[in-house]
Amino acid sequence: MITLNTPTPVAHSGILGLGVYRPERIVTNDEICLRIDSNDEWIRERSGIIERRHAGADETVVSMATSAARKALTDAGITAEQLDLVIVATVTHRYQTPSAAAEIAAALGAVNAAATDTSAACAGFCYGLGIADGMIRSGVAKYILLIGAEKLSEIVDFDDRGTAFLFADGAGAVIVGATTAQGIGPTIWGADGTQLDAIIMEPDTYTAEKTGTPSVLTMQGQAVFRWAVGQMGDACAKAMAAAGVTVNDLAAFVPHQANNRITDSLVKHLDLPDHVAIARDIQYSGNTSAASVPLALDRLRENGEVKSGDLVLMVGFGAGLVHAAQVALVP
Repeated sequence: MITLNTPTPVAHSGILGLGVYRPERIVTNDEICLRIDSNDEWIRERSGIIERRHAGADETVVSMATSAARKALTDAGITAEQLDLVIVATVTHRYQTPSAAAEIAAALGAVNAAATDTSAACAGFCYGLGIADGMIRSGVAKYILLIGAEKLSEIVDFDDRGTAFLFADGAGAVIVGATTAQGIGPTIWGADGTQLDAIIMEPDTYTAEKTGTPSVLTMQGQAVFRWAVGQMGDACAKAMAAAGVTVNDLAAFVPHQANNRITDSLVKHLDLPDHVAIARDIQYSGNTSAASVPLALDRLRENGEVKSGDLVLMVGFGAGLVHAAQVALVP
């Protein structure tokens, strides 16, 4: 019987660097309300959003992700040539194929890297972090670039009162690599495809191309809200238990920036102590799907609410319906 060689595993992995890109254009609630029957007060009360960023016509998932990636590489102190893999979590790359990751790797000069996209919507970054963690510790890769990037403004129906104010654009990137102590906890994840209609692009790409009708994002807001507040607290608790930590060990909670009311519910469910900083990046960035967790983490780090080595609890949840949660150390 032939025995195949296997990579030499390493003991630990962690996040080595972080970088983000936020489009310059700020879109206020008042601007959104020019096309829907609403107002600034209602939007703030409903979601917590004060303003959001929309990318310009010349900005793409690839260009935003590349900018975030360059910052993450600098933060980690490595070069693009050292990357073994580029993973991009996105649902808004303009092509079904080739992948955004392949374009980004080329733009960075990551000549030694494999490249692929993953589609897990608002859980995409946390899904990717679980994948990267496993690949580093298995010895398959030494350095992985993971990016969450979205240009949701291209698929939003700005006449839909239920979604027009929610979604926005941006990118966040991290470098994952070997560390002296484990810096990423086990990922608790799952999917419920029976609820695929809860958040979906309609019509599908094939139908849109044939009919000339653009695809737009539709959402059953109440169903998604009930699912998130009903199940994501348990997913977070399982992630902490799997990592062997408690809420008292946390420096911050970084949930997907979907809605401040969901965040408030999760904070209450987990009974988080007062010392735990709560990410509220949605106030100024909106819901950026796969980009929201790294963007929110960067905001906490930039504001001095967390520092390198602090423990944070992250959770992503969205279309699928899918979710993923883990704890990790801040780079």
